[in-house]
Amino acid sequence: MKELHVTIQRFDPKKDKAPRPEFYTVSVHEGARVLHILHAIHDTIDPTLAYRYCCGSGQCGSCAVRVNGEPVLACMEEAKDGITIAPLNLPVRQDLIVDLLPKIQQIASLKPAAAGREIRLPAKAEIDEIKPLRDCIECMACVSVCPAMDVTKFLGPTAMRQEMRLALDPRDTGCRVPDAVRDGLFTCTSCQACWKVCPKNIQIPGKAIEKLRALANKEGFALPRHLQVAALIKETGRSVVRTAPSFMEQVGTIIEPYGPVKATVGFFVGCMYNLRQQQSALDAIEVLKRNGIRVIIPREQICCGSPLIRTGQLDYIDTLRKRNIDAFQTRGIDTVMTMCAGCGSTLKHDYVTPFRVMDINEVLTKYGIEPPARLPVKATYHDPCHLMRGQDIKDEPRQLIRQVVDLVEMPAICCGSGGGVKSGLPEEAAALGEKRREEIRKTGADVVITSCPFCEFHIASHSDKPVKNIMTVLLEGYREKYRQAEKKKTE
Repeated sequence: MKELHVTIQRFDPKKDKAPRPEFYTVSVHEGARVLHILHAIHDTIDPTLAYRYCCGSGQCGSCAVRVNGEPVLACMEEAKDGITIAPLNLPVRQDLIVDLLPKIQQIASLKPAAAGREIRLPAKAEIDEIKPLRDCIECMACVSVCPAMDVTKFLGPTAMRQEMRLALDPRDTGCRVPDAVRDGLFTCTSCQACWKVCPKNIQIPGKAIEKLRALANKEGFALPRHLQVAALIKETGRSVVRTAPSFMEQVGTIIEPYGPVKATVGFFVGCMYNLRQQQSALDAIEVLKRNGIRVIIPREQICCGSPLIRTGQLDYIDTLRKRNIDAFQTRGIDTVMTMCAGCGSTLKHDYVTPFRVMDINEVLTKYGIEPPARLPVKATYHDPCHLMRGQDIKDEPRQLIRQVVDLVEMPAICCGSGGGVKSGLPEEAAALGEKRREEIRKTGADVVITSCPFCEFHIASHSDKPVKNIMTVLLEGYREKYRQAEKKKTE
């Protein structure tokens, strides 16, 4: 047996004005799950504790709760000392029991053919497509974390998963694509939070929402602004318009480091860093030169295609893939570095490349950096969705940031700029940007640091704090180090 100390968020809407924390000390067996903690409290300490469970084996979804802020199945999550257990981010009926019925009632059901009509059973290929979508246990963990649902009438990831599952089934006669569009298909920001908390690991953004959007595009439901972006990519090779000299016009094809070469990388620049956030990319080059990284920048590279994939416009993707792969492969480059979170996630997951793809934070962490001077700055870090969830890169940026400034954390939520939402539904993007502004304000930070051009650009319009790329902050640390060294020389 072991003794654990836990906090449970208690709330009875019939009696309480607001949720309150209750603290408990319980004894459970080694290997106990969170559900066992709840049982122990209910059976030995407080029989009024309200929670829901059924199978106890991860198959029914009834016991979903938040542990330290993250949705989990209580029967599957290991019990640890000091945890906080709270209900899902849904209307609370009592304590850990939330009202699931309204969301479950919105999930579409199969509409069979009328009596007498021939029914075709799914072929093997159709079954194989359905398989990744059919394991949902309707726990609503995904709904609990969806940012779009907080600011729009989006029915949510569970509903979209079911719409795609039915769209693939020949036995269903429903109009799934129009229904999905009506229910908010294009409001998803592709943040992937739903996938990461799903106990059944259902890749709802990639396996359902993006595929539904592709079907919607074929049926003429694409948003006008998304069509304009696609036309721009086909015409210019870039997803944003040129407003100033590009990054690639300001640097050479091969950039040598100041000292010995630790590594050579090809730099996939991306549209935003090439045409909108050029200074961040220029700052990155200085940091790389200072840390022994030789950089090769093929001029033939173009848009990675992420804006098209996320919005379901796939007819030009193969052309983009081939041109980009050829641009680096013909130079014998075995490691391609990305700086844009969206580009990196796309190259890693939507391409099959003959080279390794690494984010710039991975590159600098792997080869090590010269220690910069510390700056008297309190900073907060915004996790780009396509970096933290899309590439599982969370620790490396923080390791770099903490070498320069004091870091205060804030919740890792979407800023609203992804998934084609900023271009197609700017009001939704703005609403999510304002939620990000509030979280930034709570930290009391002097500056916001991030590692994505879309996040940089969008958050800057929704915060009164400076928004800087990690590379810019590192460079400021190096410049301060140089200033201090020069000052010592004159003393």
